[in-house]
Amino acid sequence: MALGGLMTLAAEPLDSAIDNLDLAAQNAILRDYTPEDIVRWALSLNQPVIASTSFSPNSAVMLHLVANVAPELPIIWVDSGYNTRDTYLVAEQLIADLKLNIHVYTPRMTAARRDALMGIPMPGEDESLHREFTRQVKLEPFAEAIDAFKPKIWLAGIRAEETAFRKTLNILSWDNRGILKVAPLFHCEEGDLDDYMRRYELPSCRKYFDPTKVADDRECGLHTGA
Repeated sequence: MALGGLMTLAAEPLDSAIDNLDLAAQNAILRDYTPEDIVRWALSLNQPVIASTSFSPNSAVMLHLVANVAPELPIIWVDSGYNTRDTYLVAEQLIADLKLNIHVYTPRMTAARRDALMGIPMPGEDESLHREFTRQVKLEPFAEAIDAFKPKIWLAGIRAEETAFRKTLNILSWDNRGILKVAPLFHCEEGDLDDYMRRYELPSCRKYFDPTKVADDRECGLHTGA
């Protein structure tokens, strides 16, 4: 899916009752929409909407789209406390430059205290400890955000080519929390994002690390719910 100019929205009104959405049919329609128009379509459902970000490399694409289409939209950032200095600096720049309506959620325990108690458990070494670590630094803060905003729609920056699990999803999918997940960039490739970043001169962190994933092709649990 190319990033760029806008496509005229379909003349027929799409079903605004989320519970009655035919996901297969809607995904087929949205496949020909630009990412900008997918965001607009999600907003047209007139339901509570949030977006999320991790400020990982090229996250600025999704943030730029949202800022242009719906600058008032709440953007949830779960800051695990383990981000790199580069990530924090780029995050601050994007928040300021794009005037993001950012809402930061953090773990209840400080990183220093957790480091003393469990360190950063690596997946494959102690899976139960890693799951608990992930719950504390990613899933619990995100659950607090969901409880606060009670969204019916979640705009996420996930793409099909990122992981094996994400290939099983689509532009629209039901999250196991009962939220309609909308992924405007789902069919975009890495090259599309790179082109967009250059076109709008958007900053991206060069050093990024997510201890709940470790490897790029792993899930952190936010999209799998576990």
